Amino acid sequence: MAETSYRLQEIADALGASLRGDPDARVSGMATLQAAGPSQISFLANPSYGKYLKDSRAGAVIVSPATADQAQTNVLILDNPYMGYARLSHWFDRTPVASAGIHPSAVVDPSATISSTASIGPHVVIETEVVIGEQVVVGAGSVVGARSRVGDCTVLSPRVTLAHDVQLGQRCSILSGAVIGGAGFGFANEKGEWHRIAQLGGVILGDDVEVGANTTIDRGALGPTVIGNGVKLDNLIQIAHNVQIGDHTAMAALSAIAGSTSIGKYCVFGGASAVAGHLNIADQVHLTGMSMVTNDISEPGVYSSGLPADKNRQWRKNAVRFRQLDGLARRIKELEKKFKG
Repeated sequence: MAETSYRLQEIADALGASLRGDPDARVSGMATLQAAGPSQISFLANPSYGKYLKDSRAGAVIVSPATADQAQTNVLILDNPYMGYARLSHWFDRTPVASAGIHPSAVVDPSATISSTASIGPHVVIETEVVIGEQVVVGAGSVVGARSRVGDCTVLSPRVTLAHDVQLGQRCSILSGAVIGGAGFGFANEKGEWHRIAQLGGVILGDDVEVGANTTIDRGALGPTVIGNGVKLDNLIQIAHNVQIGDHTAMAALSAIAGSTSIGKYCVFGGASAVAGHLNIADQVHLTGMSMVTNDISEPGVYSSGLPADKNRQWRKNAVRFRQLDGLARRIKELEKKFKG
């Protein structure tokens, strides 16, 4: 396959960047500041990597105005270099493009409606009354359950499972191992024994939703579990039944949301965050990593819990003192009463 290269002026025009250097210089790939060579373009967004800028061998670097003078090569200047990198990365994406058509090994129910522009891979199972939209890709070994709908330009990677009555919007991306619409964790207890409650709702994903590898989104008990437009879910996330997630919220890996919790728009959850059930989280809430939420959050802002790692000896001392806090608080109250008296 012939290598594709681009003129820096072409890239600058597409990104809306100011170019300082040779407009006819060409690049054919992207790499980090440390690894890039003369035929590659790099970027600097995180100041902690600024130490690599001066000595980088990259043919060009996307930088902010504040760091442009530190580069010893061609520079494309943007207020948001990371967004420039994000947009340009697609120019060099080598992900294979699936061909339209249904693989001979796929099992497709006669009642399913599949666009002629869709790609249905090997050993896919399409169940009754499924609707597959324009330019959809269903990867090898995936299952699309009865009455599910997959919106235009959505991509299911190999081994994705959509249970029955799942609705995906347009331009969604579902990575391998994800299970959407599995039965929620609903049980009633009688005399110590657990009895399963039938989960009668479905799952609705809006447009431009991304779901990471091995992430699970449970179907609702009665109404649907709803994931808003533009939501980004990392790998290994658990979304329980009847959760509602507002538009453009993002969650890092290992986050877990318990049942019937409502999360607002534009929230960001750090890795391994957990939210208890039946809570309401406001818009624009940012949870730092390993935060545990047990009460409603009604105001935007940054919230944290848990203790960062420390040397074991210091951690053991702190753990002992933590167990003493209640006693210390009681003694302080007694002292306050004594002095007030």
